[in-house]
Amino acid sequence: MTTTARLRAFVAVADTGSVRAAAARLVLTESAVSAAIGALSDEVGVPMVERDGRGVRLTPSGVTFAGYARAILGLHDEAFSAARGDIDPARGQIRLAAVTTAADHLLPAALAGFRGEYPEVELRLDVGTSEHVWALLDSHATDLVIAGRPPRGTSDVVIRAVRANELVPVAAPSVAATFEAGATTWLMREAGSGTRSTCEALLTGLEVDPPRLTLGSNGAVVAGAVAALGVTLVSRDAVARELAAGELVTVPLAGTPLRRPWHAVTHRRTPASVDLLVAHLLAGRDWRRQRGSLARSTARGR
Repeated sequence: MTTTARLRAFVAVADTGSVRAAAARLVLTESAVSAAIGALSDEVGVPMVERDGRGVRLTPSGVTFAGYARAILGLHDEAFSAARGDIDPARGQIRLAAVTTAADHLLPAALAGFRGEYPEVELRLDVGTSEHVWALLDSHATDLVIAGRPPRGTSDVVIRAVRANELVPVAAPSVAATFEAGATTWLMREAGSGTRSTCEALLTGLEVDPPRLTLGSNGAVVAGAVAALGVTLVSRDAVARELAAGELVTVPLAGTPLRRPWHAVTHRRTPASVDLLVAHLLAGRDWRRQRGSLARSTARGR
């Protein structure tokens, strides 16, 4: 196996906690994955994994190495994409990552328009929590992130475009009629969600500790609110249809609505195909350019 193949095997084991699952992901034999991990451990000079019941877990050295391995593989893929895209950006590749709300409500129309203009660009979309997509960018495993404000400490990245976004508390009319911030059940997103963190900060600032119900996804939270399970804080974009239909209404709450713009963020150096997608977003009426580096932006971040 090449060094790159060994790194991919190691990261797959780190992600799955199992040689068998890693082999299935990579379409390799278990013996090939085990051999790759053994060879990598010999090359580094320290054990990288250890037995953990029926699976394996990373040693402390393995945990350290895994972060570098992900960054190396991300840069490897990025370099190939950039080299190919520089020749003909209209036939390049874009690795896109977006938080769930953006993927559900912002990107479908934008990507459909982009594909109509550049049908031969290969698009790959990874959807997850805010925590997940920023980790992908940090390890160079994605080229462009669509999410809220980048977290403090994120380096070597540029905010390429921003779009207005409001977070509003909404509930079914029957729940809104008796709403009390400290007594009504709040419907929460999954751990790692930026909206969840913002909601928790809002409740802390109001000095209330209401009952909470975690539903695990944006769609489930909205559906739960429609079903009168409680109140939730959500992007206005995500509930435009429900608000228009009267299935949900906004509830009065101090400090809201919260303005939390969407950000399109890349590394400073990007494949030329990514620049085409950024230009396509900016050509629309909703996105606008924001000049300046992340370092200046996060100095005012939450």
